[in-house]
This record gives sequence, C-alpha cells and structure tokens, in this order.
Amino acid sequence: MEKKQFKAEAKRLLDIVVNSIYTNREIFLRELISNASDAIDKVYYKTLTDDSLVFKKEDYYIKIVPDKKNRTLKIIDTGIGMTKEELDENLGTIAKSGSLQFKKENELKDGYDIIGQFGVGFYSAFLVADKVTVITKAFGSDKAYKWESNGVEEYSIDECQKDDFGTEIILNIKENTEDENFDEYLDEYNLRHIIKKYSDFIRYPIKMDISKRRLKDGSENEYEEYVEEEIINSMVPIWRKNKNELTEEDYNNFYFEKHYGFDKPIKHIHLSIDGTVSYNAILYIPEKASYDFYTKEYEKGLDLYSNGVLIMNRCPDLLVDYFAFVKGVVDSPDLSLNISREILQHDRQLKFIAKNIKNKIKKELENMLKNERDKYEIFYKSFGRQLKYGVYSDFGAHKEDLQDLLMFYSSKEKKMVTLNEYVSRMPKEQKYIYYASGESIEKIDKLPQTEVIKDKGYEILYFTDDIDEFAIKMMMTYKDKEFKSVSSSDLGIENEEDNQTKTDEKENKKLFEAMEEILKEKVKSVRSSKKLKSHPVCLSNDGDITIEMEKILNSMPTDQKVKADKVLEININHEVFKSLKEAYENDKDKFKLYTDILYNQALLIEGLPISDPVEFTNNICKMMR
Repeated sequence: MEKKQFKAEAKRLLDIVVNSIYTNREIFLRELISNASDAIDKVYYKTLTDDSLVFKKEDYYIKIVPDKKNRTLKIIDTGIGMTKEELDENLGTIAKSGSLQFKKENELKDGYDIIGQFGVGFYSAFLVADKVTVITKAFGSDKAYKWESNGVEEYSIDECQKDDFGTEIILNIKENTEDENFDEYLDEYNLRHIIKKYSDFIRYPIKMDISKRRLKDGSENEYEEYVEEEIINSMVPIWRKNKNELTEEDYNNFYFEKHYGFDKPIKHIHLSIDGTVSYNAILYIPEKASYDFYTKEYEKGLDLYSNGVLIMNRCPDLLVDYFAFVKGVVDSPDLSLNISREILQHDRQLKFIAKNIKNKIKKELENMLKNERDKYEIFYKSFGRQLKYGVYSDFGAHKEDLQDLLMFYSSKEKKMVTLNEYVSRMPKEQKYIYYASGESIEKIDKLPQTEVIKDKGYEILYFTDDIDEFAIKMMMTYKDKEFKSVSSSDLGIENEEDNQTKTDEKENKKLFEAMEEILKEKVKSVRSSKKLKSHPVCLSNDGDITIEMEKILNSMPTDQKVKADKVLEININHEVFKSLKEAYENDKDKFKLYTDILYNQALLIEGLPISDPVEFTNNICKMMR
C-alpha cells in the first residue's frame, strides 16, 4: 500500500472545507452525486468523438447504498472512472478539478456540460465521514485502484479488483455526537429527501433499494417486508421541457410540489433564454399573499439551479424587492461558482439574469392589466401594496418601472383605475391629479373637502393604504401632472367667488384671529373656506406633511411625534357661522365654546383623536342648554 502526505496547503484547505465552506452537512450528497453525473458525462463525450463506441443511456446510472449495520454509505456510478495518476492528481490536491480540466481541454456538444469540480466538492464527504474510500476503474483500463483517507494527514493508493469501469465511493459515517445526528445520513427516508431536494433533475437515474410492505400471497391481513430498487430522481426538469408539451395542470402541479403556496398561481412565466447568458426559468405570480409576506420573516428569492443541481434555495439576488411575491426556479449553466456550489459569486451573469427576470415580470403584469383586468385586480388586491412600496423605496428610483401598474379607487368610476386612465379623462382646465386619504372608501367619500372638487366634475383617487400618500409624494408627478391632496389649503381651482372670499377674509379677520388665539398651537391659522359647501368646518394642511401622513407616522413605535401644519377652514355661508359670529360680537364665553366644538368636530372628521373627550362632551351639553 502506497501512502502519501497531503500537501501543506491542501491540509489547510481541507480544514476550511469541513469547518467553514459548507454550512449545511447534507450537501455532501449533492456534491458526490454531481461528480458521479460528471463522470458519466465524460463517457458520453467519448462516444461522441469515437465512432466505435455506443452510448446506451440505460447502462449509466448512480446508485446510493446505505448500510446501517456497518455505518457505511456508498455512492456508485458507471462513469468514466480514474487512473492511478488521476486519483493522485485529483484527490491528492484539494481544489484541483478533474472536471474543470476536462472542460478546458474539450469542446462539449449537445448541451452536455460539466458541473462538478472534482476536488473541493469531493472533500465535503468528510463533513459526515471519518474515513472515505474510493474504488475506481478507468474507462478502457484493465486495472482498478483504491484511494483511502481519513482526511487529516495522508491518503493511500493501492491496486484492487473491480470488474467494470466506474467509481464507488464508500463513506464510513461518523458516530453521533451531542450536537449532530449522523444516523440520518444512513436513513432511507432522509436520503430520498436529500436526493429529491438537491439532485432531482440530474439527467441520469439515481437508484436506491427501498424497503416496502405487501400482503403475503393468499393472506388478507398478514404483511411481509421486501426490497425494491427505485429511481429516486425525476431526471428531466419541467423548465427544460418544451412549452407545447406542458399543460396548465403541469405548471400548477410543479407549483404545489415545490410548496410555493396553497393557492393556484394566477400566472406563470416560462423562459428559455439562449444568448450571452443562457438560462431556463419558470416564474409564478401567486393569487394570494402568504401569511408572512408583509413581515420581516418572509424570504424572497428564486430557487437557483446549475444544470439541474440545486445551488441555493430562494436566491434573493434574482428578484428585486418590489417583485418579492414571485416564486419559481432559475437554471443556468453559465453562473460562476467559486469554492463550493453553496457560495455564489455576485457576478455579471447573475445580475444579467435578475435584470431580465425583472423586465419579464413587469411585461407580464402589464399584459395582465391590459388583457385580463379581472385577474389583475385580484393580484393587485394581494400585492398592490408591495408595488407601492417599490415606488416609495430608494427615493423613487423605480417609479418608472411601476407607476403604470398602480391602481386606486375612483370617485367617478366607482372602481379601481390606473393613473393613465385618470389622466386620459382629465378636463383641459384641470391642473392636478386630486386624491383623498382615509381609512376606507366610505369614509373618504363623505369628507367635506371633496365637495368642491366633485362639484367641478373632477375625479378623485381614494387612498386607503398607509403607503399610498408616501408613494405619491415620492413620484411627485405623473405625465407632468402634479398630485394634490383634497386637504391641501390651496386646491388650485379658479373660483368665480375668489374675490368675494378675499372680501370675507378681510371682514372676518379679527374673528379668525380670535379663534387662532383660542386654539393657539393647535392650528397654524383659521380662514374662510373655498372648498366647503354643505359642511360648516374642516381641516386642511399647509406643507408637505398631510394630516393622514401625520396619523400614520405617529402610529409607528417611535418617540418622535410628527405634526402637520393644520388650517381650520370655516364655511362662512353655513348657518353655524352666523351663530359663531353672533357669539363673537356678544358673548365671548360662548364664542370660545363654539370655537372648541368646531375644532374638535374637524378632528373627528379627519379621524384624529380629541385631546379631552370629557371636555368635548361637556361642551356639547352646554350648547344644548
């Protein structure tokens, strides 16, 4: 038996591989299966370049053999095998890649490519094994060799017996510890789960003997145990199939199999891209948001594969935040992987795929909005808020991508409308896109501030989500039209009665100043209203922070309290004003009473809290005497 020392740098790398690179022990099986698949690929390549050879696909497979009694796990393949020199070169030097070298030396055909980097991936076996044995016979060779190591100081290579070419890796599974249960890597059910999770789409069959039960012949209630070989993996991923071969049911079944949701997806997008970066993808737009979607616990991302091997669950870099609701898979042979498949480089290929996916999702949503309005409104009910967060985030950097996807309830249409639909209906003289904010459509519809705009025949968008007004503030304009809250002190509406209003302001200046003195810091000013028709009073705001924004910001768990600059507007044509004016001239106590009541009424209309409800009710009682 020939024993050799690992090179000094290899010892250090091995320690890193076992203790640092791989954070999840179960991926050792993914690595070894991928290497086995590579070995079969190499045989296939030889048959392409040698007319005397025939590749019979049924002769090539990978087999997993757990042995609980002897605590061993075998990974057997019918691939190309290795010579003594290749064993020494590939397994004696960590990070030396037999597959990578093969890839450099040969031009592969028919879409067959080499995934594995036989070296570092192989050494992930020491995550679960205290000894690894490799028995291999190279294609076309009459000699077989055994490589053996405990992964610490040295390895040995010795000649052995093996009938057919291929490789058999034998792992001596570690004993259990307080922290780790290594028995699970000998458990039939768990091994099946790992294979399905990571290697389901390896293109060669992965076989395993499965324990089963059946009724004994001639018996109605007596069972017997038996073992049957099964192919564990499905081999052909759905995303590599021709779209014409697939039905809606096929796509839905895959959605359920991958546990993307309990609902049926409202749309799917099947991509097969060949170009600078090639990839296949199936993306799903769900119908409903998951219970945790709008929480910090939600994990966005798409499942990332390389040539059918799972690299990462929910890779977040493939999805922009505002499309975080999308589920699905991406499979690309062009992604650059560094030391292990678990660690993905953030390279230009990944960014290219992510950008393309973003554009495809946007286009699909636009098509749904245009051609399947009912479906889009169902989607929007679940995820419209996420689109608005996208407009608001990053200081409005994404508004061009998202603004045409937004919808709001219309005062005129009595249904959800887009910004484009609103603007297309605007009369020529209308300067602004008007909106009103509140808890519900019903409450907004009754706001006194909406009266004058409705009387002009202008449409109002109703904002009921807490993010709505913040998103619109970040947009600033849509098609050169500014947004204007109905609660703004200046609505920009030319009114024939403006001159009369100025006269009224001048005549009642002292009355309003007296009200301002009573209310002091509660309001910025008191003035006659240009917007009120049938209501006596309302609040409007000066400045960028609206009253609704004040409510939302102050509901957050922070010590900082935000105040909008409030203006108390009085309808001087209302009967109440006559009583107010009479009290101002004849009874200062009653004037103060009326002022307080009107201010608190305005707060209630806005859904703002009254500072002293007891005083307010007492004042109502005083007024009724």
